[in-house]
Amino acid sequence: MALIHYLPDEIEFEANEGETILLAALRAGIAHTHLCGGSARCSTCRVIILEGLENCTPRNAEEQLIADMLRFDQKVRLACQTVVTGNVKLRRLVTDILEDVELTSLYIEGVEPCSIGIEQYIVILFSDIKGFTPFAENLLPYDVIHALNLYFQKVGEVIGRHGGIINNYMGDGFMALFEADDPVEGALRAVRAGLELIDAVQKLKPYLEELYNKSFTIRVGLHYGQVVAGKLGSPGNKKMTVIGDTVNLASRIEAANKQAGTQFLISEDTYALVKAQVKVGQRVRLTLPGKSGKYNLYEVVGLINSNS
Repeated sequence: MALIHYLPDEIEFEANEGETILLAALRAGIAHTHLCGGSARCSTCRVIILEGLENCTPRNAEEQLIADMLRFDQKVRLACQTVVTGNVKLRRLVTDILEDVELTSLYIEGVEPCSIGIEQYIVILFSDIKGFTPFAENLLPYDVIHALNLYFQKVGEVIGRHGGIINNYMGDGFMALFEADDPVEGALRAVRAGLELIDAVQKLKPYLEELYNKSFTIRVGLHYGQVVAGKLGSPGNKKMTVIGDTVNLASRIEAANKQAGTQFLISEDTYALVKAQVKVGQRVRLTLPGKSGKYNLYEVVGLINSNS
């Protein structure tokens, strides 16, 4: 058996044949950070091999991908992927322990709680108010609050009616999440919610114009993709949310309505799920801020066999 000397813990223990550094450390009672669960989907289990690098198995494809991305030195290894064949001395490089982390699936019933982040596919809806600044200027602050609260009340009713959850508010905008075992069903619910949001704001306009002699419209963007669901924040003040490129892209798609002159855009991934049941207006190919390449986006104007 190989001996592993762990720093900064100053613990030495044996690793079983074929056992990764991470599994051996956990078996020895070391609280070694591994947010993805040891599946080579993050770098939080990284260690630096101080002695005995020759006794570590070569990087596999998954580890090499992360090493290339983060430009690891040859001595920096992922504990979840590295097996030792002889004695080594190492130091774990991520030592922050989030003692109060309690991550679960966001909302799906029947999913077992987990102590790490969860990867899952989800439909994300972003929306914000078009022209909110000109609407709010010259209004009294409490009138602005009244208008926003009325708007968000309608928003919450619509999102909830279609099985979504508003996960985050950002000024006059928000992010809503739609989960489903069947991606097509989840995407259709999100599309229906987006169309109903636009209709609800349209019905709100006469009231606002009567009160303030002006009103507003909204923009909506949808994207379907993989996220990591987990709790973020300081200890005692964590909030369940999702992170990942899918979230960033959904936000960029919503903002692209301004460039395209549309109200409701969906990504190509979302369109592939719902194309048999949605009416499409413009098809645009745009460069999105902070993203490389161009993206095909589709304007949703209604549902097939529907008056929407």
